[in-house]
Amino acid sequence: MFKHIGLVGKHRVPEVLETLDKLITYLQAHRVSVTVDPDNAHLLSTADIKSADLPTMGRKCDLVIIVGGDGTFLRAASTLVEYEVRLLGIHMGRVGFLTDLTPPRMCVQLDQVLAGDFTQEERFLLHTTIMREGEALSEVDALNDIVAHNANIARLIEFETYINGQLVSCQRSDGLIVSTPTGSTAYALAGGGPILHPGLDAIVLVPICPNTLSSRPIVVDGDSEIEIVIGPRSPTRAQLASDGQITLNLEPGDRILIHKKRKHLHLIHPPGHDYFATLRQKLDWNREL
Repeated sequence: MFKHIGLVGKHRVPEVLETLDKLITYLQAHRVSVTVDPDNAHLLSTADIKSADLPTMGRKCDLVIIVGGDGTFLRAASTLVEYEVRLLGIHMGRVGFLTDLTPPRMCVQLDQVLAGDFTQEERFLLHTTIMREGEALSEVDALNDIVAHNANIARLIEFETYINGQLVSCQRSDGLIVSTPTGSTAYALAGGGPILHPGLDAIVLVPICPNTLSSRPIVVDGDSEIEIVIGPRSPTRAQLASDGQITLNLEPGDRILIHKKRKHLHLIHPPGHDYFATLRQKLDWNREL
């Protein structure tokens, strides 16, 4: 079913390189054309392997397999979403909510996937525009979360939050996490937010260490337009992070506009994928009482 497959791996990790070599041998035996990301291609033992950057993979491949943890998956997904190519993850990180396959079983599971036996789902991203003095300063996408936070330890920032033009709150805190259902098991969960099933069309807003006990996470419709305004007298410097990567230093008066991205991420899972089983395993819910 898949004739052109791209491979993307966490950079310069011996175990990842070993897994990529095994994948190439397996896929070539199944007469699949293989392309590897440039950072790993020249380190592999496989000779004469083609390499290509992510945009090229997105245009030419039927499927891209990402080898690593959720961080590797997030970085690749932010580019590949533009091409609507299907993605599959091999878990070689710590928690790994986005990566289904494991190296010991990947060949058996890939037998099923290549035969067309898999499930597919879509995940939405958040698109964010940072406005300063009426002009768009920067735009970013996030599969997990957009976070406005202070850049100084033990200092609070002041900001206002609006949803669909209506004021929600004026707040002093360490910041605010705006998360997709995909990201609800990441920073948002650590901040006390709820777990959202990935099939939900919803966004969760989670305050970070708010200076009031009544400030709590709130879940809103996925089509909501969210705006965060950094207070004009905010006493500390703020930053914006997209999927854990610092994107921009924020200034008083900056406006952060967040809404659902039009293009969705296309994930595939091997047969038997069970979201709740993943939660039980990753969050240690299997322990007997």
